[in-house]
Amino acid sequence: MTAIEAAPARPRTLAQALARPRFLLTPWPWRALLHCAVTAAVGLALIVVAAPVYMPWVLVLGKVVSAPWDMAEYGAPAIAGFLVGLVMVACVSPLIALPLGALERLRLTFVSDGPVTDGHRTPPPGLWGWIRTRYTENATWREVAYLFLLMPIGVLVASVLAGILVLGVVMALAPLLVEDTHSVIAFGAYDITTAEQALPLALLSPLVLVVLLYAAGILAQGHALVARALLVGPPEEELRAELSEVTESRSRLVNAFEYERSRIERDLHDGAQQRLVALSMDLGLARLDLDEDGEAGRRVAAAQAKANDLIEELRQLVRGIHPRVLTDRGLPAALAELADHCPVPTRVDTEIPRRLPAHVEGTAYFVVAEALTNVCKHTEADAVTVHAHTVQAEPGKSEEPRQTLQVEVTDDGSGGADPAQGSGLTGLKDRVAVMGGTMELSSPEGGPTRIRVELPCGPIPPTPGA
Repeated sequence: MTAIEAAPARPRTLAQALARPRFLLTPWPWRALLHCAVTAAVGLALIVVAAPVYMPWVLVLGKVVSAPWDMAEYGAPAIAGFLVGLVMVACVSPLIALPLGALERLRLTFVSDGPVTDGHRTPPPGLWGWIRTRYTENATWREVAYLFLLMPIGVLVASVLAGILVLGVVMALAPLLVEDTHSVIAFGAYDITTAEQALPLALLSPLVLVVLLYAAGILAQGHALVARALLVGPPEEELRAELSEVTESRSRLVNAFEYERSRIERDLHDGAQQRLVALSMDLGLARLDLDEDGEAGRRVAAAQAKANDLIEELRQLVRGIHPRVLTDRGLPAALAELADHCPVPTRVDTEIPRRLPAHVEGTAYFVVAEALTNVCKHTEADAVTVHAHTVQAEPGKSEEPRQTLQVEVTDDGSGGADPAQGSGLTGLKDRVAVMGGTMELSSPEGGPTRIRVELPCGPIPPTPGA
């Protein structure tokens, strides 16, 4: 039996086509030639369009090269021209490079394969948001670098292809040129004066077309490598993998933080607090053997009172680190306890049917605690409302957490809360962001002030040491 060999796959990129002996029998040479022709046209057009950007530097460089001995006289104008050119590059070149980058990415698909992403971030709404985003991201300045590279690349491509094309035309028409004009064609070390001498050149002229097509392929491939390096951002799969890695590392960090906080709370509760209670009991027993009206009795009573105060402060500290009621009974009971300790009348409404992950409950608890603290310190509110409930994710969004916890704290104070004034709102927002959530603040002058937090109830890695 004769084995049937599979036909080789068609080349999908110009680089693959160049590496095969049948390159000239594929459409790739003509695609490369067309790409090079457009490259030359775009590069030459950029020389005109971008002239205001680079012209100050060209004038300064021309003066320095033409008369370097006169730099003492032209030093100040040269520095001024350099600074003007720098301002033009910083302000104007991105406006040219951004549409150029979009055009070149479209042309890149003509000779290259693979994903072609721009690498730009989505700007916030408004003109200023667009300017701030585009002028501060690396993708824009890579496109600016490509802008200045494309001008010499266009000149190089035009020069090489035009030279080869002129050579081929002269060789093909050499017999006619010699016979009609009676001119001499210098071809290397030989002078051709007759049609018979020029006939071999005409016969060899098709080889120049082969050279032209290979040269176009090599130039187009080199240009594609430069364009892909500067204009194409990382593929979506790579970005998704990096985002997943960051999310997992952030979850591990949050989990480790919660574990460490629980350990500190446990050590304080079971260690230092119990010793202080034992100390208070020993002082109480010592008071039984002393005269309460005597100096020693009064000192022991004062020491016991200080120990009791310290025990109460330690209990408050432990409650602030990791409240026991939050661990034992969950978020609704913990929020109710916060409301009981708040000097401002506070109403708590919760719709949480079951226990949430520990990191979600802990974050929500401290959001409400910080919000109530701000109400007591910075407002003159007469009432506070805390509402917490879970919301199911919409059907069909399997990649998102199945539940989201929404917490809203509203007071009837005078409003005007500003995170920039050190009210703790900035740290609160950062803490929520670490958990993958969002926080919205509404505090117009005159009130009311409303803090709304959404926390995804996604899983976290196992607790260290568990």
